[in-house]
Amino acid sequence: MRAVIAGGGLAGLAAALRLRAAGWDVTLCDNGAAPGGKMNRQREGGYQFDTGPTLLTMPHILRKLYADLGERLEDHLELRALDPHAEYVYPDGFRLTVPALLEEWLEVVRALEPRDAEGVRRLHELGERIYRLSELTFFRHHPLSPLSPPPAAAIRHLPLRHGWGNYAKTVERFVKNPRLRQLYNRYPTYVGSSPYLCPATLLVIPYIEHAFGAWSVAGGMYRIVESLDGLARARGVEALTGSRVTAIEHERGQVTGVRLQEGRRIRAQAVLFNGDASTLGALLGEDEIPPNNGRSLSGLVLLFGLRERIPGLRHHTVVFSADYRAEFEALFRERIFPPDPTVYVNAPGDPTLAPAGGQALFVMANAPACSTEQWSEQVIADAKRRVLARLQRAGMPDLEARAAVSSVRHPGDFELRYLAPGGSIYGESSHGWRRAFLRPPNRSRRLRGLYCAGGSFHPGGGVPMVLLSAEIAVGLMQKDWGD
Repeated sequence: MRAVIAGGGLAGLAAALRLRAAGWDVTLCDNGAAPGGKMNRQREGGYQFDTGPTLLTMPHILRKLYADLGERLEDHLELRALDPHAEYVYPDGFRLTVPALLEEWLEVVRALEPRDAEGVRRLHELGERIYRLSELTFFRHHPLSPLSPPPAAAIRHLPLRHGWGNYAKTVERFVKNPRLRQLYNRYPTYVGSSPYLCPATLLVIPYIEHAFGAWSVAGGMYRIVESLDGLARARGVEALTGSRVTAIEHERGQVTGVRLQEGRRIRAQAVLFNGDASTLGALLGEDEIPPNNGRSLSGLVLLFGLRERIPGLRHHTVVFSADYRAEFEALFRERIFPPDPTVYVNAPGDPTLAPAGGQALFVMANAPACSTEQWSEQVIADAKRRVLARLQRAGMPDLEARAAVSSVRHPGDFELRYLAPGGSIYGESSHGWRRAFLRPPNRSRRLRGLYCAGGSFHPGGGVPMVLLSAEIAVGLMQKDWGD
């Protein structure tokens, strides 16, 4: 059996390895110069920057991938637990550090607002019930899959109250302190969504972070891609970089292969698409899907290679805006970069990522998913100024003055490099039940031999979900075609 994978992101690499282990001949095509998709890297002047995900959660899912391949994760990667998880800086200068252990975090909450300690615990208990339910259902197959009914064991984890309402309103119901509310309202941005528009089931995210930890990877997150890519090539996967798939070909309801930009055709019984779901129709020769206001967030990313480290800077720092609700109104209703953005700073302590004494900083603010034309030089400069102003008001030094190298990436760049309309990072947002739980499935209902994996397909975005997406898709392929 032969399969072509269109897109060499994390899901594409994981799927290629799983298919190869099952005996398939596999060709993986990616338009980029290097594999990894949005999990990528930039090197400049002795500095190394992760340009995609900056932390790993649910490491057991990555470990399972290696185990399924007959490998030990520890023989390929060194994972490092982060404690504390992050420091949050508020507009008035107040700082709140979140330790890794939930019980320690509850002590911090109790010292800040005694009445909220029980409320935060209940939020995490709700998140745990949602996780246990998802583990038995959502993480195994699409909700509309005819594979099997939910196991009886899943029923006891149904969150009968509070789990089905609005996320921000549920947080408000349990937590009264405005600082804690703002902190918990940040978690839906992990999947590119607004806390004011998404369902409360996304409370699974803070539960997961405390239950399974937040982890970094020695040498940077891109080491995951390098490891999987190396395994794939060693095991006989044909990996073609700089090879953009411009058509998925099919006849009489059956996929027949792909056509590359240079005109080459690759025949195959099955094609696995690892890209943005909104672009799949065009690859199949259907009408382009019009721009869609349901896109998840993009981002404005600033990379700074500092000559000297900033003392006391945590691995993860979040500097909050003064009006969180107004920030999301700008992002999702007005679709503009916020006048006052919340800014995330990733400052890895790994000495291999910068010259001696230096520091590689990844700075990001949420941005609306907009087309390349909307990001003029003036718009980019103004957005960058707002980000740096917010950091300086929080006590951060002048990063530009300290930088030996620096660069900026905006949604237009993401759109061009990752073929993601508007630069959207996670496909559609998780606003409303349909978008949160009925994401595009991992197998086409119309074309035999067409499968899909990645952050814009079921079960969603983020490193662990993308890996699960690949596992689900390959499971369907093996079921359809035999081992």
